[in-house]
Amino acid sequence: VQLQASGGGLVQAGESLRLSCAASKRIQHISTMGWYHQTPGNRRDFVAAVTSGGASNYADSVKGRFTVSRDDAEKTVYLLINTLKPEDTGVYYCNAAISINLGRPYVTYWGRGTLVTVSS
Repeated sequence: VQLQASGGGLVQAGESLRLSCAASKRIQHISTMGWYHQTPGNRRDFVAAVTSGGASNYADSVKGRFTVSRDDAEKTVYLLINTLKPEDTGVYYCNAAISINLGRPYVTYWGRGTLVTVSS
């Protein structure tokens, strides 16, 4: 199982950025997909998630600025970050609950992360 995150980079405060995380095309059963944020020396914090039914959930600190979405045909989850702030800097990791085969339990897999640096 492979999750490939992309879209990070160096951006100016106030700009927007869209992160993507694509699962392997051969994966058939994906449940909830989500994003976490981590800075050096700190834990990985929940940012947002979206269920297979399209319901989304956000950390209180990002509500109104972050939007999570998914494209099931592309097996990809997105995170749109508007009005970027310096404190948004960090590595963004995606995860997904995946069942390898129908009837098998769902297991959470993690991508490698993509670095976002916001300059003031």
